[in-house]
Amino acid sequence: MTTEPNTSAPCASGEGGSVVISVDAMGGDRGPSVVVAGMAESAMKNPEIRFVVHGDESQLGHLISRRKELAGRCDIRHAAGVVTMDDKPSQIVRKGSDTSMWSALESVRAGEAGAAVSCGNTGALMALSMLRLRKLPGVNRPAIACLWPSKNPGGFNVMLDVGADIRADASDLLKYALMGASYARNGLDIPDPRIGLLNVGTEEHKGRAELKHANDLIAAAAEAGHFRYVGFVEGGDLPSSRVDVIVTDGFTGNIALKTGEGTAKLVGEFLRQAFANSILSKFAALLAMTSLKRLQKRIDPRRVNGGIFLGLNGTVVKSHGSADATGVSAAIKLAFQLTKSGFQDRLAARVAQSAATLPLGTESGGATS
Repeated sequence: MTTEPNTSAPCASGEGGSVVISVDAMGGDRGPSVVVAGMAESAMKNPEIRFVVHGDESQLGHLISRRKELAGRCDIRHAAGVVTMDDKPSQIVRKGSDTSMWSALESVRAGEAGAAVSCGNTGALMALSMLRLRKLPGVNRPAIACLWPSKNPGGFNVMLDVGADIRADASDLLKYALMGASYARNGLDIPDPRIGLLNVGTEEHKGRAELKHANDLIAAAAEAGHFRYVGFVEGGDLPSSRVDVIVTDGFTGNIALKTGEGTAKLVGEFLRQAFANSILSKFAALLAMTSLKRLQKRIDPRRVNGGIFLGLNGTVVKSHGSADATGVSAAIKLAFQLTKSGFQDRLAARVAQSAATLPLGTESGGATS
């Protein structure tokens, strides 16, 4: 079985070796009650989790005290400010030091928590994450990775970038491939992930110049990176069993993600209309209820809630702003799993290794730590 480079740094842990997750309780559309409910759901399923919870102390103290699953497992950090969905990232970077989002990231930066989870404003979260945690050495552009329903045995493929940065040159796409492989290995338990580079066709002569260059770089890095490179893939391969990780720039990835979400909703609406069309169709729906519930569970977006920010000096999981308790719990589960696996240190080692072996002239300028 292939493993990541061995590292000795332990993950942030609490009493008895428990894993500590930092939670921004005030971000999101549904308020802190739903976030606390998601924490309780996670705590009930996993006795190893402890939390550092950030937000209004009076509200959080009341909500947490009502959840017996959270008794003795939460440290509350008061933060008066809240990052709203309408706030501009530039404003939050300048004036957001009193917010729950900033405070949640500080716990990771200080090493008291292994990962941060937030349902808040994506742009602000990425901007603050880059400001407080900084980029890994050798990473020019961080990426957001999401899980895409697929025909693979595990049910999902990884796709990145889905919106951290609209640009990506060849060396950025190589880093995405390495980070995506590390995520698949540690988050999805895929020993030798298959990587595909999203393009307008699978032929090697197709695509922009940076894609052709990235194709060569990723292919050359496959053996040292312990992944299998399948070459160019097309949009139809996103849910296929041909790959485990799809690499693309943030502009393309975000459009693909939003298109997929919109199509899934449209298909769901069409199915509801079809089964409600007549008495006969309602009876058919009743007969098919077991299969429909199985399908609903498989494509339930709450089960894959949580886009992870890759390329930073710390693990950050972005939950959907409209997530319910089940969705928040899923994001926390992802943060816990990655923290316990030592994902962050392994990812940093893999990126550093690639930076040392890249041919001269392929690194993007301006990479900082």
